[in-house]
Amino acid sequence: MFLKRSFKKEIMDDHLITDEKIDGVLKELKTINVFLGGNRTTKIALGYFNFSNYKKVKIADVGGGGSDNFNFLENNFIIYNIDLNKQACKYSNNKKNIFPVCSDAKKISLKNKSVNISNASLFFHHFTEKEAINILNNLDLITTDGIIINDLRRNIIALISIKLLTFVFSKSKIVKNDAPLSVHKGFTKSELKELLSKSGYNNYIIKRKWAFRWMVLINLNNEKRF
Repeated sequence: MFLKRSFKKEIMDDHLITDEKIDGVLKELKTINVFLGGNRTTKIALGYFNFSNYKKVKIADVGGGGSDNFNFLENNFIIYNIDLNKQACKYSNNKKNIFPVCSDAKKISLKNKSVNISNASLFFHHFTEKEAINILNNLDLITTDGIIINDLRRNIIALISIKLLTFVFSKSKIVKNDAPLSVHKGFTKSELKELLSKSGYNNYIIKRKWAFRWMVLINLNNEKRF
């Protein structure tokens, strides 16, 4: 850890930004996720769960943007892209097996226990601890099997690296501002453990993943452990 966690709002936190600028941001974030391990972390996380008894596996991708983390999935998976930004919902529309749900994560408009997995990739760092606990409680209501958190590890090397990468390669002012700030808002392991404890979870694992990522898996099946 190099400094205290920031709670400064990112530009993308303004859900009133609904023009085509969002499309450019989502395209760049897709590239970042591919090269900095986001997609791979999600794929590894799903491998911890057994879906052999399901004809269709339903996933709630919370704050999913374009839900690009799930492009590798086959037809037996259904993704509900839950995003408050209407342009992000529009961006993910008409993608294979992805259904946009324009909804606030603090009050998700899905039925109780209607999805098998809830996924939150680069999402929880946008919130305070109190807000994150509230969202986790909401995800618990709609989910049967488990919750995946794929988020950033706060680290000075990560901050310097993302500043250099976005300065050289990014064309988006939003990405150049938000990407380094996101690292500053990332978590330490102790902060994640405290968040999970206060949310009432004890059946979970936390692992480091490339690059400067945390993979957190919460098992909602109390009869089994990872």
